[in-house]
Amino acid sequence: MTRNAPAFIFDLDGTLIDSVYQHVLAWHDALSEVGIELSVWRIHRRIGMSGGLFTNMLLRETGADLDEATVAELPRLHAAAYKKRADSVRALPGARALIAHLREQNIPWAIGTSGRIETAGPSLGMLDVDPERDVVVTRDQVKHAKPDPDLFLAAAETLGTDIQDAIVVGDSIWDVLAARRARALAVGLLSGGYGQDELERAGAYRVYDDPQDLLTHLDEVGAR
Repeated sequence: MTRNAPAFIFDLDGTLIDSVYQHVLAWHDALSEVGIELSVWRIHRRIGMSGGLFTNMLLRETGADLDEATVAELPRLHAAAYKKRADSVRALPGARALIAHLREQNIPWAIGTSGRIETAGPSLGMLDVDPERDVVVTRDQVKHAKPDPDLFLAAAETLGTDIQDAIVVGDSIWDVLAARRARALAVGLLSGGYGQDELERAGAYRVYDDPQDLLTHLDEVGAR
């Protein structure tokens, strides 16, 4: 009996799009606007998780006391600050070629991102990905984002594949943790700034530099 190639579910920022540091600086601006000064390296350690959980964890770390209205305003401030830097965002090396290869080989794939469509939309365009044609699950569509598995579970369901037969590709420990909670195999990429040891400790069974490196070694993860 032949076995089909596994489905791939990709994170977006830091995995297919070189946008992690723009998001870091955008969150830094948003937090500064409400009176919270936080080192950018601390913000980077939280990129990849849901905005709500990100805010809760940072407030807990800093001991800041913000009212509900201000907390609710933070995502809007972040989105506005990110848009100011959007011109510097690019697709990562090999990202478009990787998706094109999967299309050509009829290998199922999807994108599951903690970003909302407001900020994710322009990035999808850089990859020639259309939410009307392709499977894209954003934060707007699920109750909880990473490290909860909801995004990846919803993507697998839309693809019509068993999540345990899927490979989740992400750049952060939050991607890997969400993949493990979903019972999917996780592949890590170094293009978001996390180290190989961190990704492997979180549960990644293979780690590559970026989408181009993954494409070069795609047979190693069972896609031919």
